[in-house]
Amino acid sequence: MSAQRHHHEHHNSHRLGWLRASVLGANDGIVSVSSLVLGVAASQADGHNILLAGIAGLVAGALSMAAGEYVSVSSQADTEQADLAMERREIEAHPEAEHTELKNIYIQRGLEAPLADQVARQLMAHDALGAHARDELGMSEITAARPLQAAFASAASFAVGAAVPLIVVLLASRSAVMAAVSISVLLSLMVLGALSAKAGGAPMFKSAARVTIWGAIAMGMTSAAGLLFGAAV
Repeated sequence: MSAQRHHHEHHNSHRLGWLRASVLGANDGIVSVSSLVLGVAASQADGHNILLAGIAGLVAGALSMAAGEYVSVSSQADTEQADLAMERREIEAHPEAEHTELKNIYIQRGLEAPLADQVARQLMAHDALGAHARDELGMSEITAARPLQAAFASAASFAVGAAVPLIVVLLASRSAVMAAVSISVLLSLMVLGALSAKAGGAPMFKSAARVTIWGAIAMGMTSAAGLLFGAAV
């Protein structure tokens, strides 16, 4: 009894909303601004222009991430609300059909028919819309779309990620800026991948390797473009 009383499970699914937006924003901030800085630096631009390009990339990228996340997640929220409204009307118009639908879901999940019927009736009596939202539509408080949260998390994390190459540009000499940015960014991506994996309970090495490899590819291609065209674009 004592073991059961003190048993506690720690899950990470409640973090899905802000974690996805934060990891996406930070990764995009690090990779896009560092790639921009390296591309401009490879074109033989001076330190002032490199820094200016990076700042412009930070501001534009953060605003773009916020707007994109807000619009995207708002569309998801609108769809969720439309589905809930439709389900509410169906429950009011056809309660027995909706009860049968819920009962069949529980039967498919392994309950015997009499028990499934009893569970469906009790849940619908308690919160019919909540039961159908959860078990028929797959919606829950944890997975609900939150546009403002996603927009803020993406913009803030993008700015934090983009600050990494900008700080390096400020501190490094012009001759060492490409090497310094590349090394610092790859290390930052490793840390980001490991931290996001830890927060989400996923394998740390796999996550760190994934974001680092793709970040290196992006920086390499942008640097090559700067060398090829010889102009800050």
